[in-house]
Amino acid sequence: MFDSEKIWTSTQLPTLPGVAVRLIELSRNPETDINDIVNLIKTDPAICAKILKSTNSSFFGFSSPVTSINRAVPLLGTTVVTSLALSFSLAGDSIKSGPLQPFYNSYWKQSIIHAVACEIIGAKCSRGLECEFFLAGMLMDIGRLAMLKAIPRDYFPALLEAASQKRELHETEMEFLGLDHAHVSFKLIKSWNFPDAMMKGVSFQHASEEVLLNELDAKKDTMAAAMVLSNAVGDYFLSSVREQALSRVRFVAKSFFNMDEIAVDKYLESMEERIEQAGNLFSIDMSDYEDPADLMVQANQQLLELTMKSQLETQKISTQQKKTEAEKVELETQNQELQIKATRDPLTGIYNRAFFDDAVAQSIHEACDRCIPFGVIFADIDKFKLLNDTYGHQFGDEVLKKVAALIARNLRPKDVLARYGGEEFVILISTPTEKSIQKIAERIRASLEAGVFYNETTPITVTASFGAAVTLPGRIDNNYAEQVVQQADEAMYESKKNGRNQVHVRSLFSDSDRKLSKAINQGKMSRWLVNKEVMDIPSISRSLLQVTPDKRALGKMAIELDLIQPDQLEEILDNQKVSKLRFGEIAIQLGYLTQNELIQLLAWQAEPPERLIHAIAQCGYFPIEQGRLLLGEFIDTTLLKRACMFV
Repeated sequence: MFDSEKIWTSTQLPTLPGVAVRLIELSRNPETDINDIVNLIKTDPAICAKILKSTNSSFFGFSSPVTSINRAVPLLGTTVVTSLALSFSLAGDSIKSGPLQPFYNSYWKQSIIHAVACEIIGAKCSRGLECEFFLAGMLMDIGRLAMLKAIPRDYFPALLEAASQKRELHETEMEFLGLDHAHVSFKLIKSWNFPDAMMKGVSFQHASEEVLLNELDAKKDTMAAAMVLSNAVGDYFLSSVREQALSRVRFVAKSFFNMDEIAVDKYLESMEERIEQAGNLFSIDMSDYEDPADLMVQANQQLLELTMKSQLETQKISTQQKKTEAEKVELETQNQELQIKATRDPLTGIYNRAFFDDAVAQSIHEACDRCIPFGVIFADIDKFKLLNDTYGHQFGDEVLKKVAALIARNLRPKDVLARYGGEEFVILISTPTEKSIQKIAERIRASLEAGVFYNETTPITVTASFGAAVTLPGRIDNNYAEQVVQQADEAMYESKKNGRNQVHVRSLFSDSDRKLSKAINQGKMSRWLVNKEVMDIPSISRSLLQVTPDKRALGKMAIELDLIQPDQLEEILDNQKVSKLRFGEIAIQLGYLTQNELIQLLAWQAEPPERLIHAIAQCGYFPIEQGRLLLGEFIDTTLLKRACMFV
């Protein structure tokens, strides 16, 4: 079960910047001189430059250029400047690259749309308070940013599930983590002393229509209702559940703002230009957001006045409390750095041997539990000592780093690469076959051979020898991980003895395990699609990168399919306590499953067909409707006619 304290104890949580906090304090004081504001802004060159640049943008529309911060602040006003400082700091709290980049981009685009949607409703219902509504929309989903930064590894599966299965993000968050981004947003906003109206909007952003009608008052809860509406508008523009989102937009608009469908259309049309201006203001590229109805026109030219005046209460923290918090943050940072040092090789940046040993142990356990193959590849750079002696240790270090990077580029996301020691690298291969582990090792070998290494301007040829081992572990095998690694190491030495720069693979499959593994692969829908020539191997392989296995135990799946009864499951589990046999072997011996039923169960556990067709549709190979027709045809070819009830 996911521990939510990982979020709240993380040093990566978004925080209010010091300059913005001080600006808020000054703006609350009626005796504050404008020069105090100017001087404080000048202490942060980055914020100072952004405010000056935004003053000259189309967002504010001043007729003549503003060339100094001394002139910009009086023109904008202290409340707008204060809000800009906060927003710019939070908008800069992101990353520019890496596997989570698309999800960061999606978060900021949706936040801009939320803010603009709220601002326009604010202008309609609470004129003069548009800036407060804009701020409420901008920060409504701050929990998503917090989770992306604080728990990226735990959060990624929920993000991937929502994208690949076209599900609502808050649903997959609850499924994988036990809480959603609204919970995190609420706690952050509360800790920053935002007003109750904003916290109420965060709380009800995903509430059902019935709950909204019962809990929100159209006259009293205008900001909360506007936030709920803007959340649906964001889903309408950016999510994969657009039809459902548009229905919710119309419901909330009619129930709380007395807007009919024509008014809703005009409301959506009014957003286009404002979205682009707001995106430019915060350096968020909004050029590729979708306009499904193609009805967007120029937005109203409204001056945004983001303000937090009268909404934030000055945090009263004693000197000792601040000191304690600073010490806590420093300790957490040190602990995080120590964790990185404990798992990463300092030279190459890849995992170290200790991390690899833990990953192998975990993978062996999963392989035993789910009857899936397990494989290891060993790689040793050829004549590395000669390279060091000839060209120097600095060149040798560069070779190690480049070899590590090259190997990593040829691996899949689930594979684990580590430096085993010296010039040796080891790779944990996820769900390999005898053929696939050979192909992976050969692909890496060929890429390394084709690579170009330079000692200053002199090109140097670098190769490596590879050894691999692949097996299907039994349920209880002592020291099995050590045996497989040793076999891969010995296979690598065979490559060395036979002339280097080659691959040797040792298969530890028994005849029965080889037949079982082959039968499981034959039972997968991906293989069926390739055999029917509906898809080619490269396309199906790209789709499979988005497919996650069914994490349920085989016995639970068998019960839900009505293949075995609960008392029979108990009998199988009791037998396992005194036997080294796998679940399926005992079930067959007791006559509760046939061999073919077991094979199909294992195939569907490893590769749920429903998830596969969603992934294929997500990749754009064919529509989901065609996928469902193919799924029905595939089900008819199997023994598990009722499988569609659980995938």
